[in-house]
Amino acid sequence: MKKRILTGDRPTVKLHLGHYIGSLQNRVKLQHEFEQYVMIADVQALTDNFEDPGKITENVFEVAKDYLSVGTDPEITTILIQEISLWIMQKFQKIQ
Repeated sequence: MKKRILTGDRPTVKLHLGHYIGSLQNRVKLQHEFEQYVMIADVQALTDNFEDPGKITENVFEVAKDYLSVGTDPEITTILIQEISLWIMQKFQKIQ
């Protein structure tokens, strides 16, 4: 059984070279060795960007595109958006 990794980014800005060198290239390598989950933490980004939620929403898609462009394989790495995941969990709890 593979070990798991949960990592992610707050979509406050578009990703840049520092993100690539600091973590993205390592994630691409590790996706073959671990069960990997990469979260776009939009809810956390709203804590200090609540006055402009449109900026966060726009950057969610930019960050997702950046993940794919650097080699994150959605067939082996699960990319999830925090807000959508929270919404699904809340709806599921109401059903039970």
